[in-house]
Formats: sequence, structure tokens, C-alpha cells
Amino acid sequence: MKLSNVYRVGSNEEVDIHISGGLIVDATDVHDDNTQLVFNDAVIFPGLINSHDHLDFNLFSQLGDRQYQNYTEWGNYIHKKYPQEIAAVLNVPQNLRTQWGVYKNLLCGVTTVVNHGEQLPISNSPVTILDNCQSLHSVQFEKQWKRRLNNPLRKNMPVVIHTGEGIDKAAETEIDQLINWNLLHREMIGVHGVAMTPRQAKEFKALVWCPQTNYFMLGVTAPVNRLKNYTQVLFGTDSTLTGDWNIWEHIRTARKAGYLDDQELYNDLTISAAKTWELNAGIIASGRDADIVVARLKGAPNTIENLLSIGPADILLVIHKGNIRLFDEILYSQLNQLPKQNFSKIRIGGVYKYVYGDLPKLMADIKRYYTDAQFPVHCTCHN
Repeated sequence: MKLSNVYRVGSNEEVDIHISGGLIVDATDVHDDNTQLVFNDAVIFPGLINSHDHLDFNLFSQLGDRQYQNYTEWGNYIHKKYPQEIAAVLNVPQNLRTQWGVYKNLLCGVTTVVNHGEQLPISNSPVTILDNCQSLHSVQFEKQWKRRLNNPLRKNMPVVIHTGEGIDKAAETEIDQLINWNLLHREMIGVHGVAMTPRQAKEFKALVWCPQTNYFMLGVTAPVNRLKNYTQVLFGTDSTLTGDWNIWEHIRTARKAGYLDDQELYNDLTISAAKTWELNAGIIASGRDADIVVARLKGAPNTIENLLSIGPADILLVIHKGNIRLFDEILYSQLNQLPKQNFSKIRIGGVYKYVYGDLPKLMADIKRYYTDAQFPVHCTCHN
């Protein structure tokens, strides 16, 4: 496959990108480009890496009507305040909810998702669902977290856990409790860390920053402008219980906070995340996995600021491990060899896309269980 006339982020020169065997390759290593796509005014970048999501919780609307001291107060409150709303969503079979969570990410140009929670049965996923880590929910909500944290059979596997998700003393104390009980000195990747201090940050391999969730629940977010000097900051969306479905809106929330510059934010969604999760992705370079997004230019191609202003409607192409998973209607005539019967036509933001799989059927199946389900896309037909 050959992608022609695309701009790299940070460059004013159009280039051609070659893909073979699921990898980005040099032109000299390609003998037959069966598929060639020519673009105009388009920018290419690595598929985004969403380092924190709960894939089966993305049919919820945001639940909560005030700010809370910590996640336990919020959790207890929503179960008392919104029992019918919660029950209605959980009535949808988990596999259907999970599939929608996958599509939520794909539609935004995410090609890798770190799902937090139990391993979910996902087959033929159009994006990578990372499972090379152990998920613990939190000190407060995870039963037997001390034993699970210190399981010698998991010693060489990083552990991912919500921690410091609050603005009170209990939230800060919780982080110390977690650190002190990490008897096997396992690599820990914290999530949220609103109450985290630089001293505590040193004990973590990384911190996943979820600013939109933090602002919604707590009114403040993690001080990543200080913590970035002591641990690697990554980026996550969490679920729609506390944030928008669209990762680009989360990115705009992060930019408004001003805690990271655009280059840092871009890296935390791509190359830094790939390094932390040990992925062969996150950068457009020969030998890397062909996890690629091409989008319409919103301005000068050499500025990350313009890249971070795009949205799902601007995405022209999503490739995962060399396979096309989403494309804009303007590419339809160039994809003669693509089995288009495997794709669904949808409308998002006033433009038409083709997405891998039967998304209309999935949405219809969900609505059979939950008639009030709301989706950000419109389906034009059923396969």
C-alpha cells in the first residue's frame, strides 16, 4: 500500500508512505503497491494510544451533578442518585457494550486502547486492546488488592491502578498506602493521580492523565506540569460516565489547562505511550507497525497546534497493523481492491465514512436492550 502526498507532522514537505506486511517500510522494500491512495492537503500521524478507558462503560451519559471530594464519594453518590440509569445501560450485554467502546475509539483515530478492568472477550477487534498488564481498580474498590498487587506470578507484569483520585487528604494517603504495600517493587502505572505529589510520582513508571474526568468529578486535575519531571505522563479518556466520547475533546480540555505544551501532549498520545506500553508503534518510521491516521489539514502542516484541533469528521483514513479500518467517502473510488462489503457507511459531523464491521447492526442490537442509547454517528444502511 502506498499513501501519496501526505504531510508529516512538523514538516512542510509532502511525502509518500509505504506499507507492507503490516509495517511501514522504505520504498526500496516494496515491489508492488497493490493499493495507492493519493491525498490533497492531508496530514499523517501515528494512530493515537488511549492509555485509559473502560470499554464496556461507554453507553452511559455523564453521571453526577456536583463536585466530589474523591472517587468513592462520587461512586456511592451515583449509585444512589441514578440507579435506573445505571441498570438500563447494564441491561445491555457486556459484549455489545464493549464493541461500542471499541468503535468509539476507532472513530476518533485511536488504534490502541488500554482497557482498565477484567479482560473482555473481544474477537476480531479493529484496534489493539492492550492486555500486557494487570488491572486493579483502586485501593478502595479492589477486593484483596494487597494480595493481588503482591502476586509473585505477576511480578514482571506492570500493574495499572486508579490512585489519588480526589482532592482530600484521604486521596493523598491512599497513594502512600499503595506505594508502601508494593512489596515486590512492581512497575506501577497510576491513573488520575489528582492528589499525587512529586515524591510519590517517583514511585510510578507512568501516570495516565484524564483531565476531562478530573474536572467533571473534582473540579481540578492532576498537576502534571510538576509531575512530568518525576514520571512519564500518558493520556486517557476514561469512559463516558465522566467524559465526552470524543478523545479530541479531551485533548482540547488538556490544552486549555496549559499544563503540557502541544509537543508533550502529542508525544503522550503517541511515541511516549508506545514506549511505556512496549508497542512497536507511535511513530511514522520504517519497521514500525502501520498504525496510521490520515486527516484533513486544519492549517499549516508543520504545527502540532493545527493537528490537535481536528475531530472525527476530519479523519480520512485509519489503518491498523496495515489493514484499513476506516476511510472517508472521498477515497471510495481509489479503493477498488478493498472488499467494501466488510464496511458500513455512516455519517458523522455531516460527512460520510466507511467503517470496518457492521456498525449499524451493533447499534440496532444495543437499542433492543436500551432504547434510549445515544450514538454520535448516523447509519445510512444495514449490511
